[in-house]
Amino acid sequence: MVTNIHASAVVVGDRGVLISGASGLGKTGLALALLMHARALGRFGCLVGDDQLLLSSHDGRLICTAPQALAGLIEIRGLGPRPIRHEMRAPVDLHVDLVEKSDARRFPEPEIELLGGCSVPVLRLAGGDRQAALLVVASWLALPPFGGDS
Repeated sequence: MVTNIHASAVVVGDRGVLISGASGLGKTGLALALLMHARALGRFGCLVGDDQLLLSSHDGRLICTAPQALAGLIEIRGLGPRPIRHEMRAPVDLHVDLVEKSDARRFPEPEIELLGGCSVPVLRLAGGDRQAALLVVASWLALPPFGGDS
């Protein structure tokens, strides 16, 4: 079964990160920030899809794919869709759910959710605060300065 969701996804190093949330909470901005952070560290960073993703389960792993009409495009608010290097599909290792600031916890407990029949770690982070979200995701991925080699 394939599910179409309103989300963005990137690959950072060897990890797939799904970013969801209501319109205007910063999904695309966080995706771009993660890509730039990875590349600045000399790591692989690539878009999978922006705005819409197709989710499916394969051998117990959640896989995301961009719909063909949106593959290789990222929306820059105020400018429109722009081409960008992309991967056709990626496994989802982390779900970042951008929520209203009042709904984000300062010190959340680790959380796992079921997406497409697959268990996926989830971080519910305050939308609109790209830098804070970037730091949390970088820490979760053990990117410098939080781990790995500098």
